[in-house]
Amino acid sequence: MNTLVVTISVSGNSAETLAVLKSSKELGSKNIAFCSGGKMEKYCIENKIKYKIIPKFHSPRATLPSYLYTILKVLHKTLKIKEDGIHESIKEIKKLNKKINSSNLKNGNPSLDLANWIKTIPVIYYPLGLRSVAIRFKNSLQENSKIHVLTENVIEASHNGIVSWEKKSDVIPILIRGYDDQETTKQRWIILKEYLEYKKIEYQEIISKEGNILTKIICMIYLLDYSSIFLAINLGIDPTPVDAIDFVKNKLNENNTDKQ
Repeated sequence: MNTLVVTISVSGNSAETLAVLKSSKELGSKNIAFCSGGKMEKYCIENKIKYKIIPKFHSPRATLPSYLYTILKVLHKTLKIKEDGIHESIKEIKKLNKKINSSNLKNGNPSLDLANWIKTIPVIYYPLGLRSVAIRFKNSLQENSKIHVLTENVIEASHNGIVSWEKKSDVIPILIRGYDDQETTKQRWIILKEYLEYKKIEYQEIISKEGNILTKIICMIYLLDYSSIFLAINLGIDPTPVDAIDFVKNKLNENNTDKQ
């Protein structure tokens, strides 16, 4: 089989990722794994599968940048991502950091401004090309800020989701836009914004940087991740613990132990 399966688990113990790794090995696929150790490392050693250890920093969600750029360093030729695009994204992240980190707690910090604006449940509208950003932002708000979040593709929202705004709601819209979205998508943004303004619904709009798709995605994730942490601080919440996830993992471990 000429298929390369890339499995990634920061802890190395994610049950779903391990299942994919084992299934792909049984099917005869080519494999490479990235983890900080755990069961994945052990399985790779036992089955002579290529893997790379990447240390975990603080928590899996906070480890994204180090994992992303290590993986790109290993696989950029396979993924056909140009090196200058990778360097551009790193350069832009460093520039963005000066605006959004905790040393700048004044106006002009877009991450802090967004966090201060979020008072209830956000619904995140996104174009197809930035779906990963929307999902990451939803996950970060849930894990760091411990709030409910909704997401919806802007095109799909134009068919049915927009109807929800006919009634007064405590949900608040956040528009995640690409700097150079497709023309049809730009048209939908214009219409959606016009309708929200017609209904006097306040919204926030986050527009990506210029540049290649990696720069757009990673810089938006960086900005929005910071926003979720600032929001947690505003709410008086420690963003680090994820007790509910630990509860699920412990129950799964109990069930697996009982079956053995």
